[in-house]
Amino acid sequence: MRFLRKIHKRVEPPGLELRILRRLPGLFVAATAAPLAVAWGARIWFGNGGGVAETSKQIMSIDIFCFAVGVTMWAALLTVGIGSLVVYIMKGPAYAADSYEVSHSDRPVD
Repeated sequence: MRFLRKIHKRVEPPGLELRILRRLPGLFVAATAAPLAVAWGARIWFGNGGGVAETSKQIMSIDIFCFAVGVTMWAALLTVGIGSLVVYIMKGPAYAADSYEVSHSDRPVD
């Protein structure tokens, strides 16, 4: 007796979830690179002007903002990725468990 039987001739075509899963690594790199580029640009922009204390405060504020944006983007990508993975798994092959006879399915017991 086999525990699960695969139901044949049931094919669900891949949809948007597969395209999202394929783009996730590139989106993760972009979500990491964009805040890093902003933080690096702030160091170049504020590197030559103003006092040392004021400049370091501005750079630190931008660094904190970039870190927050990066973590938020990672969390969003993780959420979308988990949702796409669940949909992809659910569209996989269907299985049927062994049937279980119910004695009173057609005529209820009094």
